[in-house]
Amino acid sequence: MTTTPDRPLGGVDSKLLEILVCPLTKSTLEYDAEKQELISRAAKLAYPIRDGIPIMLPEKARKLEG
Repeated sequence: MTTTPDRPLGGVDSKLLEILVCPLTKSTLEYDAEKQELISRAAKLAYPIRDGIPIMLPEKARKLEG
């Protein structure tokens, strides 16, 4: 895996993050680089990122506490 300005090692392309939204609520997502997840506060879900690819399926998302 290579590092580019738009995509840090193990990360997600910054341009992709700008256009992705939660599939349930259509709200913006927050990128958690440490956990490699995209967070939807509105849906209270964390979508996993595997090999730099966001898995935007609600059934694969982790439920957030609170």
